[in-house]
Amino acid sequence: MNEFKTNIANAVHALVDAVPAGDIAALLEVPPNPAMGDYSLPCFKLSKVLRKAPPAIAEELRASLADRLPAGFGKVEAVNGYLNFHLDPTVFADAVIRNVLGRGDRYGASGVGEGKTVVVDYSSPNIAKPFHVGHLRSTVIGQALVNIHRFLGFNVVGVNHLGDWGTQFGKQIVAFKKWGDREEVEKHGVRELVRLYVKFHQEAEEHPELEDEARAEFVKLEQGDPEAKALWQWFVDISLRQFNHIYDLLGVRFDYHLGESFYIDKSRDVVKELQEKGLLAEDEGALIVRLDEFNMPPALIIKKDGATLYHTRDIAAALYRKQTYRFDKCIYVTDYAQNLHFAQWFKVIELMGRDWADQLVHVPFGRVSLEGEGFSTRKGNAVWLEDVLQQAIEKTLAIINEKNPGLEGKEAVARQVGVGAVIFNDLSSNRIKDVVFSWETALNFDGETGPYVQYTHARACSLLRKAAEAYGEDGGAFGFDPALLAQPEAVAVLKELDAFPEKVLQAMEKLEPSIISRHLIDVAQSFNRFYHEYPIVVEDEAVRRARLALVRATMVVLKVGLGLIGLSAPEKI
Repeated sequence: MNEFKTNIANAVHALVDAVPAGDIAALLEVPPNPAMGDYSLPCFKLSKVLRKAPPAIAEELRASLADRLPAGFGKVEAVNGYLNFHLDPTVFADAVIRNVLGRGDRYGASGVGEGKTVVVDYSSPNIAKPFHVGHLRSTVIGQALVNIHRFLGFNVVGVNHLGDWGTQFGKQIVAFKKWGDREEVEKHGVRELVRLYVKFHQEAEEHPELEDEARAEFVKLEQGDPEAKALWQWFVDISLRQFNHIYDLLGVRFDYHLGESFYIDKSRDVVKELQEKGLLAEDEGALIVRLDEFNMPPALIIKKDGATLYHTRDIAAALYRKQTYRFDKCIYVTDYAQNLHFAQWFKVIELMGRDWADQLVHVPFGRVSLEGEGFSTRKGNAVWLEDVLQQAIEKTLAIINEKNPGLEGKEAVARQVGVGAVIFNDLSSNRIKDVVFSWETALNFDGETGPYVQYTHARACSLLRKAAEAYGEDGGAFGFDPALLAQPEAVAVLKELDAFPEKVLQAMEKLEPSIISRHLIDVAQSFNRFYHEYPIVVEDEAVRRARLALVRATMVVLKVGLGLIGLSAPEKI
């Protein structure tokens, strides 16, 4: 909560002690029209406590506050049951800019998470499968949540739960033995492994006996057959080589890469405990945990051939993570198609008597499809994320060569802006929305996009450089007159800057990075309106200093916000 909301809440609470200050603060709104005030307190919910009509409450509070306004405010009005507070623009400008510049790259940070550990399970691509644009969402949403939680003082453990186990590896081994070439795989990597996998399914339609061969190969792998295990490890190494290249492009860093295979031996302890606690039931040779009383289908723990499944391994992973990291919250970032899967095994953890089951949190997001069709490795219609990122970089470089060919380090800037465009495109709307992937949308550099925010940051940096060259000032000094920032356009920018810490906190609480993305657009738009209306580097020293202070504060907030959602903030574009 910012200091101005706190001041209102405390002032009103002093007059209405039956309502806690925190509850009053929660009621405060921002009016849609600035002429109605900067903050508004709807008095309707106070009428129950005070047993009066809302307009009467608003008028009585206005009269009581008229001579003792909350700090930072110049006027208070009562209108139709609302108590409207108008900021003193000079006090407001001084407080916001000093706060932003004083805290710098820690503006918006806090210790709210101090002493708490959060595990974030995200990205989790499948070994020997395409790292396609469908994986982008888990990767960038997860990384943003990691960044946001760390910024707020949490101890964060980022885990890449690789899909490196399952019957598909039997198919991959068969395909490689029948049609593969080691040199081709080394040369083309995962793309060649995918070609072989697609070929397996094409051939299996005509020769279904291939499925039996694949099952037999996977059994050999489970039993530790040296040849099968060596091939599997090779597939893992080849895949990680490509995955790490993509993670480098995206600026994604994990604390641990632990695949499903890591939990195979630990799954036996899960099965043993479920048996001892009488939670397992046999069903046609398979072992399940019945969840009928919770209106869910059973959780399949062991297949009739004795193999473990996702449920078993996820339970084992959660038990391991709780014991190893002693988390206060464990977040799983996957698409919403897995809602039932997580609800099932979360419930099994609870039935096992773990009182921390409520610390397991599924963060679902909308699915990505290709012109309305889901991605499928078997059909071979995946859009590779590496191709998307590379094309974005190439397009950005072409724009730079056209508009600013002499830009120093333009290849690095093209990478920052191109990749940023793809990330921001994914994080700019509510995570639960489905996304139909199109090249045109992903690579759109106009409007409410990542490059727009990055360019606004670069514009602010350019203004500061020009001022430093011409006048030896860069807006970093605290010697400015806040009364010169009373214009509506300047106040609009200040409000967006002031709201930033609250947006960061909301993004953490709602596990919704798009709250920050959308706010950065608001900051950039308000700043550009001010920039187009008022020249910055002017001769009048007092005016110039005040406007440069606002420019620097805007630059700080844009840079911090971009970093939280995983984008770079180039100083020149």
